[in-house]
Amino acid sequence: MTEQFPPTGRIAGVDFGRVRIGIAITDPARTLASPWENYTRRGDVADATYFRNLAEQERVAGFVVGLPLHMSGDESQKSAEAREFGAWLSRQTECPVTFQDERFSSIAADALMGEAELTAKQRTKRRDMLAAQVILTSFLERPQNIPD
Repeated sequence: MTEQFPPTGRIAGVDFGRVRIGIAITDPARTLASPWENYTRRGDVADATYFRNLAEQERVAGFVVGLPLHMSGDESQKSAEAREFGAWLSRQTECPVTFQDERFSSIAADALMGEAELTAKQRTKRRDMLAAQVILTSFLERPQNIPD
């Protein structure tokens, strides 16, 4: 499923969840990943419409989906679900999809919120899109993705 992204266009990062999906997006130059929003799933038809609109309106060239792995690096049932979602996302948007190890992304998202005086509800609301930002930033920092 790992595909080459077109040379131009933004990249969207996805923190996959059964109920809520965190989304982050790059700037057009693909140098900075920013939290975008949390999307609450509404069923296949509504979800497909949402992601097609996102891809079209934001000129998304590809998606990076977080891949939940065990600490050993082995895949889990949740990994299989993320891969299924990635295949579905690619079919719906006609954009390439790749996967990025998402171990520690929620912990890193919590660290990004740091000392902010947020309630537990406010932290939960932000965590998924910040986790998507961490996933996307990790992808952008992979050596093969850094421009010469």
